[in-house]
Amino acid sequence: MDDSTNIVQTSRADTTMANFKLHTPWAPAGDQPAAITALTRGLREGLRHQTLLGVTGSGKTFTVANVIADFDKPTLVLAHNKTLAAQLAQEYKEFFPENAVHYFVSYYDYYQPEAYIAHSDTYIEKEAMINAEIDRLRHAATQALLTRKDVIIVASVSAIYGLGSPEEYEKVHVKIAIGERENRAALIRKLVGIYFERTNADLSPGQLRAVGNSLEFMPVNERVMYRVAFEGDTVARLDQLDPVSRAKIAEPGSVFVFPAKHFVTSEEERTRALEDIKLELDEQLAKFKREEKPLEVERLKRRTLHDIALIRELGYTSGIENYSRHFDGRKAGEPPHTLLSYFPHKKDGSADFLTVIDESHVTVPQLGGMYAGDRSRKDNLVEYGFRLPSARDNRPLMFEEFERRIGPVLYTSATPGNYEREHSEQVVEQIIRPTGLVDPELVVRAIIETGKYRGQIADFINEADIVIRRGGRALATTLTKQMAEDLAAFLRERGMKAEYLHSDVKTIDRIDILTNFRKGVFDILVGVNLLREGLDLPEVELVGILDADKEGFLRSETSLIQTIGRAARNVLGRVILYADVMTGSLERAISETNRRRLLQLAYNEKHGITPTTIKKEIHDIAASLRTEHERTIDELLVLDTLAYKDDPAAFMKRKRIEMAEAVEQLDFETAALIRDEIYSLEGNGSKKKKPRKRKALSG
Repeated sequence: MDDSTNIVQTSRADTTMANFKLHTPWAPAGDQPAAITALTRGLREGLRHQTLLGVTGSGKTFTVANVIADFDKPTLVLAHNKTLAAQLAQEYKEFFPENAVHYFVSYYDYYQPEAYIAHSDTYIEKEAMINAEIDRLRHAATQALLTRKDVIIVASVSAIYGLGSPEEYEKVHVKIAIGERENRAALIRKLVGIYFERTNADLSPGQLRAVGNSLEFMPVNERVMYRVAFEGDTVARLDQLDPVSRAKIAEPGSVFVFPAKHFVTSEEERTRALEDIKLELDEQLAKFKREEKPLEVERLKRRTLHDIALIRELGYTSGIENYSRHFDGRKAGEPPHTLLSYFPHKKDGSADFLTVIDESHVTVPQLGGMYAGDRSRKDNLVEYGFRLPSARDNRPLMFEEFERRIGPVLYTSATPGNYEREHSEQVVEQIIRPTGLVDPELVVRAIIETGKYRGQIADFINEADIVIRRGGRALATTLTKQMAEDLAAFLRERGMKAEYLHSDVKTIDRIDILTNFRKGVFDILVGVNLLREGLDLPEVELVGILDADKEGFLRSETSLIQTIGRAARNVLGRVILYADVMTGSLERAISETNRRRLLQLAYNEKHGITPTTIKKEIHDIAASLRTEHERTIDELLVLDTLAYKDDPAAFMKRKRIEMAEAVEQLDFETAALIRDEIYSLEGNGSKKKKPRKRKALSG
């Protein structure tokens, strides 16, 4: 999903009207034509809220793609998790190959927010593992929004979290053009001024290095590097190069280089912000002194003065986002800039873009719940002197603020929630699948046979084995993460190829697991709620819903219908609901599924349609999220795994010798590749870091 749009040479204000070009080998069918017409008409008539109630497999994304092409406005597509967002981004890239489709999610592979637990007097420092490739994609997304109109951004709820000012981000870009008067030292200073880092090693995004009379740098949004050659005080040559082979790709006449960080401030604004921070510090210290809190006084004074000193000297400090209100010049309580700020707006300030909220029954509540959790944590940090009160303004948007910052919105779901139903001025149903596929056959089977838990597992294994022998795949859904892991291990012990998937699995690993599942690397996927919404797995013939009669969030009517939908893309799809009692949710889910089955069967009979399983190309959508280093390691593993299995000890000895030789020759890149290949083969890959905790009294 790399789409690092090359740095363009026009501003958004100068571009022509957006022109989305939809590429598809098929025409709308079934309920799709009526849905496309109704939704587009609603947008033209100014309807603010519309819902597309589309069953699984009915082609909701295709319908929305047609609406985007007809409405012709920049579009934000919101998904409730990174995996679904990645899948949607890939689908929209296929529909709009000539337009700018980007992926914007949190760039943390692991994130432990700063927190203070008062009852145990424990301070938890912020810990983060940033995925550099996802950070690059975030920059590519914001830069596309500032330079083009034909843009679709597929995002997670990261879209409502604080981001630097788009005005400042756009204002401080650096233009490099052949023939311009510019010397190497001055250009280095300019790039460092927009947060590029100097290095003598291989370039990574956001880095530069001086080589002879040339300057090389890698923009933060691209996978290419640029070499600028000088003659005296003039830019004589500009080459775009492949960062690995150094082969020339192009000779652009000019490029615009955007900042390497989203939080950008001028020297003047930085000075003003630091003065404001110092004033707020004095006020808060005075407050703590009046309240006779000497410990809080010392904590806050030490932390804030240290941060001020670093910002003054280096322009940056860890946790600088906690001072974002001062750098933005916002008043207390005012919402931060977010990704929404980068989308176009009309002269009256109203949004001039379309918002699509995918799987809205999950995404809308998620959007609404972000602010409260963040505020609770920040209140504790402020109360006990770890942060200034302005840290509260580094926050996600409240739901009401989010609503005010978007224009027309389309909600898409097979099971719309109360919010969508109450607010939508139009609900458009899309029940008929053009493929003729019918909702899966439902079988309710008692849990208690040979003992409660063992009974349903034994039955599922037997049913899954039948499906796997004919080349199909099976899903099993459990109630907890631990149950998912235990069941996957249990299945592997019995010789079945199984894997688990839940929210603790890293973003890229989740996508890898789903891709390998579709490819047949393993046959059974066990999960919790990540297997419900939106995931497109047409190879699945069997879904086993364990403990289906345990009424609750994971076994509600909505959850059951969504889970049942995972088997709706295969003509042999079947769902077994393991239950001893019929709950209200089970009865309603079964009734609604059977209603949809009858509608589809009637349509098939009327039009003479024979259902066929959806055929969907398998894309490795995780590949574009990896760095060049990671992709090289993957290639080495493919080449070396057999040699490792033949004689692991001899292979590792040889690899360690090669690594040592590379270090002796100062070839640190090759040494790092060999090192990480060794880690992967030994199964020592990167492990999640534990948050550093310490007694707050100790400092």
